[in-house]
Amino acid sequence: MKSLLNRGLMLAALFLGAYAAVRAQQTQTQRFPQFENEDVKVWKSVVMPKSPLTMHRHDHPRVIIALSGGTMKIVEQGGASEEHVWETGKAYWLPANPPGTMHADVNAGDKPIEVMVVELEKEK
Repeated sequence: MKSLLNRGLMLAALFLGAYAAVRAQQTQTQRFPQFENEDVKVWKSVVMPKSPLTMHRHDHPRVIIALSGGTMKIVEQGGASEEHVWETGKAYWLPANPPGTMHADVNAGDKPIEVMVVELEKEK
């Protein structure tokens, strides 16, 4: 009887640990690589509210396709910011970032923003 109780407690602990790990992933901003070759790099990003992307830059222009739209605030390293309203199902062009600059993407809404990003790897 005691070993059955111990097994039950171990299974419960494993279940709770797995549940906590999955739940933590659902509250964090994530990037999922989709495809890459010498011409393009494609990834899906899920940007959660209150979970901004860290400072980064894009050396190449890109197209954003909003799978689940919303308002994204682009915050530059110096503090300036601009808002982009991305409608679900629409595509948007974003140029390469100016040399020496970095930015963070902040979901300004209360629901996840999910986008597919197609970044061109070569200049014409």
